[in-house]
Amino acid sequence: MWRTVRAPAATQYRIARPLHPRSGPHSLAVAMPVFQALDSPSYRPSCDLCREAGGALVAQSARWRVIRAEDPAFPAFYRVVWREHVPEWSDLAAADQAALMGVVGAVERVLRKALAPTKINLASLGNVVPHLHWHVIARFDWDSHFPAPVWAAPAREVVPAPVTRLRVSLSELDVRVARAVAGL
Repeated sequence: MWRTVRAPAATQYRIARPLHPRSGPHSLAVAMPVFQALDSPSYRPSCDLCREAGGALVAQSARWRVIRAEDPAFPAFYRVVWREHVPEWSDLAAADQAALMGVVGAVERVLRKALAPTKINLASLGNVVPHLHWHVIARFDWDSHFPAPVWAAPAREVVPAPVTRLRVSLSELDVRVARAVAGL
């Protein structure tokens, strides 16, 4: 189900999240965050990460957001996005760099504990979308590209589907990530 939110500039956003809180036997109910574009002079209408969440929104603070990329080949692929439009890591003050890396580290720790991946990949490229964001990707020796980067050509077909091979569901993983970054 899609939810549309109107921001001050009357831009529409599609949020790939259910309209109800998640709950389960091992998790607390968590209200779904709703993406809103940052009302800031740094906002760039031409920038995908200024206009849109960039995936399934998991958590958001005044300075950053965590999304799960909706990539069937890599279901445990998260991005930590700085909300203001800055293209480079060095554009941030040292305190903001530390805050952002705290979020990246928290997401990585959740993925390692919940999924026991073969490796975690961290990357901040920005060549395609020049808006500061970090990729936090759980990699497995069975994934379609391993050990090559996720952006390389696939080396094999993965059957059954990668999402079915995860130790926990994506909704539970999202809850754990949201809890881990809640106080940061």
